[in-house]
Amino acid sequence: MSGPVTPETTPVLPAETRIGHVHLKVADLDRALAFYSGILGFEVTQRYGTQAAFLSAGGYHHHIGLNTWESKGATPPPPGHTGLYHTAILFPDRKALAQVLLRLRAAGWPLTGASDHGVSEALYLDDPDGNGVELYRDRPEADWPRDASGALKMVTKRLDLEALLAEA
Repeated sequence: MSGPVTPETTPVLPAETRIGHVHLKVADLDRALAFYSGILGFEVTQRYGTQAAFLSAGGYHHHIGLNTWESKGATPPPPGHTGLYHTAILFPDRKALAQVLLRLRAAGWPLTGASDHGVSEALYLDDPDGNGVELYRDRPEADWPRDASGALKMVTKRLDLEALLAEA
């Protein structure tokens, strides 16, 4: 590194920059596919035998990669270790979020939380390998909560799941 990072030397990414995909190590590929494709609804775009698969929403080459290359039959890391906190999957609107909640309930898949953050509504759960997953929808930016100076003021309130389900 050539020197300290300061506001003057910090690179600024274009606003269109996005996280393209997440690639997860899983213990059992079929079990992971049953969750990400069977319950959440991602389409399998490519599969490499019994070792890896790539999944997409809407025809993109892949949003999620799954593999057992270094993790077949493995267990999740214990609490208190570094690693992935959660993968956040953005849904286009409240109805789509409600529909995935219906699929989770039909599959008997437990939530670990559900929050209204003011800027978004989010469902939290763990995948079969213990990886955290956030399923959420954003509110329009004009509706985001702000303080008196106009700065963003996110919150964490209880999300009314029954009201969300009424959107399905």
